[in-house]
Amino acid sequence: MEAAGKDETNIRKKIRFVAGPWGGNGGASWDDGVYSGVREIVLVYDHCIDSIRVIYDKHGKLVTGEKHGGVGGNKMAEIKLQLPDEYLVGVSGHYSPVINSGTPVICSITFRSNKRTFGPYGVESGTPFSFSSDGGEKIVGFKGRSGWFLDEIGLYLSPAKRPSGLYYRVQQTLKKLVY
Repeated sequence: MEAAGKDETNIRKKIRFVAGPWGGNGGASWDDGVYSGVREIVLVYDHCIDSIRVIYDKHGKLVTGEKHGGVGGNKMAEIKLQLPDEYLVGVSGHYSPVINSGTPVICSITFRSNKRTFGPYGVESGTPFSFSSDGGEKIVGFKGRSGWFLDEIGLYLSPAKRPSGLYYRVQQTLKKLVY
């Protein structure tokens, strides 16, 4: 069990939460955690994003996250990535209140991989948000808030690829000298 704890600690050291959150403060907080990558995203939506469920990859094993959000929406999108060559590098969208004087929810969302763009899903109105790593980092987990809708979304990121060869060795030597 201790080895698994060390493995989790090493994964967490490589992860940094840098993107988001975007949206409103309604609903309850949730956190799917950190994985090796994202295999699939299932969205239910209409005028806003009603729910999201992410299926992750954890070192070759499938991990199905919980569904976050409500039961509304009459459209569904299944976004399937072609691991290991394809990974998520960006998310953008809009958030806005769906009822007068209500808290903002995610109204539209678009996902971008290193190879394709998925979306937009929902209605592009309200306050825009955007994150793109340009391929240097990949999205390895999601967190946010949800109730009747997807109220807020944030991202966990990890380096997309580990440098190798001479460049990597020089980079590591410089880090040792600086720290």
